[in-house]
Amino acid sequence: MVFKTPNETDDDARHANHHRLQIRPNQSPMKQIKANHSGGANFEARTVKDIIEPAKSISNKVSVKAALDEMQARAIDSSPVIDQRGELLGTVSKNKMNRKVGGFGHDPKTEPVEAHIEKNSAYCFEDQTIVEVEQMMLNANVGEVPVVTREKLLVGTINIEGSQQEKRWRKRWKPLKSRA
Repeated sequence: MVFKTPNETDDDARHANHHRLQIRPNQSPMKQIKANHSGGANFEARTVKDIIEPAKSISNKVSVKAALDEMQARAIDSSPVIDQRGELLGTVSKNKMNRKVGGFGHDPKTEPVEAHIEKNSAYCFEDQTIVEVEQMMLNANVGEVPVVTREKLLVGTINIEGSQQEKRWRKRWKPLKSRA
C-alpha cells in the first residue's frame, strides 16, 4: 500500500514511503516483544502491572461506620485497608463487620475498623506474572486481590475479570503464534 499526501504523485509517494519506513541512524527501532518457544509473543510473561486497576482503600484509623459508609458509597463488599504510609494491612468485609459489630452490641461510630482487619487475606505483587496471580486467585477462591510493591505499599487491584480478559486476548493471538 502506498501512503501519499494530497500533493504527491504515486512515484513521489513510493519514494517518500521508502524513506519514511527506514530507520535512520539517529532513530531507534521499536522495542520488540521477545518470542517464546512457539514463536509467538511472550504473553505468559506479562505482569500484573500491565492490567492493574486503581485501588481505593480505607484507612486503618477510621471507625467501622465510616468504613461501611465508604464501602456502601462505592458499592463494594470488601476493601483493602492501609496505614498512613500506604502499606497494606489487610482487608475488611462489610458482612463480617456488620455481624461482629452488630452482634456484639458495639457502637459502629466508635468501634475502630482496625480491630476487624483480615490480616491473612490474599494479595499479589505488581511484578508477578498474570498467569501466577490468576492461579493464586483461583486457589484462594477470590475474585479480586490487592496489588502491592515488594515493600507492601498498595498500588492497585487485579480482578479475575481483568485476568480473564487478558486470557481471551492471549487466545486471540494464539493463531498468530502458530504461523511463525
